[in-house]
Amino acid sequence: MTLFEFEFLGFVISFDLTAFLGPGMFLALVIVLLSGYPVAFCLGGIAVLFSILGIALGQIDPSFLTALPQRILGIMANFTLLAIPAFIFMGAMLEASGIAERLLESMGQLLGRIRGGLALAVVLVGSLLAATTGVVAATVTTMGLISLPAMMRAGYNRSLATGVIAASGTLGQIIPPSIVLVVLGDQLGISVGDLFLGSLIPGILMASAFALYILIISALKPELAPQQSPIDLGPLQIVKLGRIMLPPLGLILVVLGSIFFGIATPTEAGTLGAIGAMALAASHGGFSRKTLSKVCDETVRTTSMVMAILLGSTAFSLVFRGLNGDELIANLLLNLPGGKIGFMAISMLIIFFLGFFIDFFEIAFIAVPLLLPAARQLLGPDALLWLGVVIGANLQTSFLTPPFGFALFYLRGVAPKSITTKEIYMGALPFVALQIGVLCLIILVPALVNWLPNMSWS
Repeated sequence: MTLFEFEFLGFVISFDLTAFLGPGMFLALVIVLLSGYPVAFCLGGIAVLFSILGIALGQIDPSFLTALPQRILGIMANFTLLAIPAFIFMGAMLEASGIAERLLESMGQLLGRIRGGLALAVVLVGSLLAATTGVVAATVTTMGLISLPAMMRAGYNRSLATGVIAASGTLGQIIPPSIVLVVLGDQLGISVGDLFLGSLIPGILMASAFALYILIISALKPELAPQQSPIDLGPLQIVKLGRIMLPPLGLILVVLGSIFFGIATPTEAGTLGAIGAMALAASHGGFSRKTLSKVCDETVRTTSMVMAILLGSTAFSLVFRGLNGDELIANLLLNLPGGKIGFMAISMLIIFFLGFFIDFFEIAFIAVPLLLPAARQLLGPDALLWLGVVIGANLQTSFLTPPFGFALFYLRGVAPKSITTKEIYMGALPFVALQIGVLCLIILVPALVNWLPNMSWS
């Protein structure tokens, strides 16, 4: 008997306990997540607890839970997800072998004649490193350790330097090849290759907006970005810079090109990138047993974290569906005032605020599946590609927005104590404004996302 009645002030109040199981499950997850307990265990533990409650109250048939092993086997057999460890390994190898650092130094020398050239180099190298790893923490920490001391020695304004580093570290959310896009493609049920193509123009727009801002602010306020002493770019120097810069850039172009032209799947291209990164490390003298061990350890740790969250979210979503929680969420989103506009406004606000407290992978595995049924009905299946890019750009903005942006916390952890938190926050604000501007442009002009995928289909 799940119907409870009690008298209050002469009124008889009755309610069905089973109707609160779905919302209660989601609320319990939020509370446990805020406690700081590992996300994967939170998801799995809440799923076990509410499955027992659901069975005890007759809301869930025990046979319903037998679908869980098949779901887990489906995840294990998902060929697309193999791209995640491959791209993580590729990015980690480029960083651990010193290739990323040498690329930054070479870019800085090449752009040294331009005021703000070092900051431009940080944007270019940071976006490439962020795209290959897809992990904001790794990129911001690495770029902070590599580029922040160099920018301080060059006399850059502290706020500008920290803002450039934090912003460039978040660019990997929508610049391919990115494990963020791989995960989004899997969760939305769309082609990862198409998502790579669709995110290319928005990613270039975002990086271009950062670069343009640096050039403008450096011209208007030269004291913020002192011009470096120009170097003699003779034939030997050009050859040296080319040997450092062209191989990693060529590797990324080969990886992306093989996907864009249908030569390889994202998984195959990621494997090619991992092998190419090892070859580049060996050619630059940065490949050793110690380096390989470090990269493999980082790859295993990050991949294990992602897969553990995915397995936990699978159990959570199954039990949540058994409690009719997915129908409740779908009906709520479908009946929002404003139709498509209301759905986009509320869903983007939810994802934006979730980005303050939990990482991308948790959002992708928890929030995106809940939004997907309403998105399919309101926006149509053809709009899911555009929606995926919008979600990536939205999270990129969230990770950079003070005072809770993850990228700012990571940079704070590696920045010298002489740089204040206020300086980091102030440096991030102009780039947040630029990201919001590009995000609004993507939302208002879906062709920026759809043009390249449509060209590939024609």
